[in-house]
Amino acid sequence: MPEFKQMFTRQRKWMFFLLSFYVLGWGFTAYQSIFLGLILGTSLSLFNLWLMARKIDKLGNAAEQGGKIPSLGSFSRLATGALAVVITLRYPDHFHLISVVIGLMTSYIVIMIDFFMYKLYKDK
Repeated sequence: MPEFKQMFTRQRKWMFFLLSFYVLGWGFTAYQSIFLGLILGTSLSLFNLWLMARKIDKLGNAAEQGGKIPSLGSFSRLATGALAVVITLRYPDHFHLISVVIGLMTSYIVIMIDFFMYKLYKDK
C-alpha cells in the first residue's frame, strides 16, 4: 500500500497547487466569481479525494484481513457535489456555477493525469 499513499500524496500536491493558482487568479484578475467558483469546487473536490483515499485504504485493510468490505462512499461524494450546487445557487453573485462544476471534477482530472504521467515514468 505504500504506492497508493505516494499516489495520493502526489495528487494532493497537485490539488493544492491548483488551489493556490485559483487564489492568485481570484486576487489579481477581474474574474473573481469564476475563480471563487473554482476555489469552492476544487476545495470540495479535494475533500472528496481525501474521502475516497481513506475509503480505499479501509477497503485494502479489510481485504488483507479477510473482513467485511465497506462501500466506497459514493453517496457522500454526491452529497458534497449537491452542497456545492446549493451554495452556488444561494449566492449566485459570488460563485459561477459552471466553474464550480469544473472545480468538482478537478480531482478526477488530476487522478487521470497522474496515472498517465506515472505510467509514462514507470515505462522508461
